[in-house]
Amino acid sequence: MEFETLLMDLLRKGIAFIPNLIVALVVFVATLLLAEWAARSTHRAVKRQSADSETMLLLSRIARWTVLIIGTVVALQQVRFDVTGFVAGLGLLGFTIGFALQDISRNFVAGILLLVRQPFGVGDAVEVAGHAGSVLDINVRDTVLKTWDGEKVILPNMDVFANPIINYTELPLRRRTIRLGLGYGEDVNRAKRLFMETIRGVEGVATEPVPELLVEELGDSALTLVLRFWIDQSKHALFGVHSAVVQAIKEVAEREEIDLPYPTQTVRVEGFLPGEPS
Repeated sequence: MEFETLLMDLLRKGIAFIPNLIVALVVFVATLLLAEWAARSTHRAVKRQSADSETMLLLSRIARWTVLIIGTVVALQQVRFDVTGFVAGLGLLGFTIGFALQDISRNFVAGILLLVRQPFGVGDAVEVAGHAGSVLDINVRDTVLKTWDGEKVILPNMDVFANPIINYTELPLRRRTIRLGLGYGEDVNRAKRLFMETIRGVEGVATEPVPELLVEELGDSALTLVLRFWIDQSKHALFGVHSAVVQAIKEVAEREEIDLPYPTQTVRVEGFLPGEPS
């Protein structure tokens, strides 16, 4: 009699458990499908950012396992499984791994944020963390630059993310400033006119914004002129145009006999010179 009662009790519990089991199975199957969709969607989204294959694979796996873990926890809850210990264990494991690999973790998170924000792309000319050059590669752990001197620099993404970033490619117009001394005996207006005509004729100097030549100060040996002009570095070499402007100014000064004096000092000696009678 007791056996029959126990059997009936188990049967009732089993029948009552079936709906929960079905729901749990449905949730788990849906989790598998959703995890696959999340992985593919992440792969496509990261691929549009021109990321490398390693980055795409890593982020796809993270998306898949994140969905799988959440879905598994939800499915276990449907069958009245106590997931408190399971979740606590995952949290402790994550904390331990994160603490042990905190530098790697920070660079990884910074890499993801850089991929999302996109402050620069591969091939862009940038300056970051004291290094300037073109971007060769962007990974989830580091960013690779080729400096103007031809050196390969690997920067941890945390350093890139935590420092100001100058993207020269995004705004290609760059202003250059040249200071030159003009002799006090020269006609300032004439010199400015000749210099401006010369500058406008140099290939690569932008017409907008308009170049300007101003008198900055009265120096010890000359008037100090300040020349400011702009270069579209997406079309012209920055340093090449700068060099051409300097050379053109020197040539027109020599041709028009405009005095660009060297810094000089006048020494005034009072009293008697050595050897002279007092």
